[in-house]
Amino acid sequence: MLASITDTQGIIAIAAAAVACVALLGAIALGVSLRRLRRAQRLVLGDGQPGDVVAHSAAMQDAFEALREYVDETTVRLDARLAGVEASLRGTIAHRALVRYDAYNELSGQQSMSIALLDEEQSGIVLSCIHHRDQARVYGKQVRAGRGELELSPEEAEAVRLALAGGGLGDGLATDAAEPPA
Repeated sequence: MLASITDTQGIIAIAAAAVACVALLGAIALGVSLRRLRRAQRLVLGDGQPGDVVAHSAAMQDAFEALREYVDETTVRLDARLAGVEASLRGTIAHRALVRYDAYNELSGQQSMSIALLDEEQSGIVLSCIHHRDQARVYGKQVRAGRGELELSPEEAEAVRLALAGGGLGDGLATDAAEPPA
């Protein structure tokens, strides 16, 4: 029996068995690696229909292109809507100011007032309410490009000036613009 191990055929048989063991271990390692790869691929591809990563990548590319087209179309629609909103907001009140004063040089606590309500194009109206002991009168004058179509009183002109100097909503509220005479 010792002689059969040392002869050429025995050595070849042992070498073949060793190569077979190495090949078997390699096959087991490749099987484990393939199983991990399929598990990772299942995470990427999902549990649906089996496919390869290349087909999945192509499908993802198509989906991204469709999404980009949708976003571009939505952007165009939103830009158009925003332009419409901006156009309609041009006519809204953007500048305003209030000036209180004593219209008849009496010490009535500055009950008279002028208020300017102007849009972004500096056009709008000036309303003046003049209070006297037993009456009140309201006057309205149109303003275009920061100038009254009719001559503005000093208080009305001050209200327009303050409104335009304020620069927008929340600015330009003023009181005591005209000092009562001493």
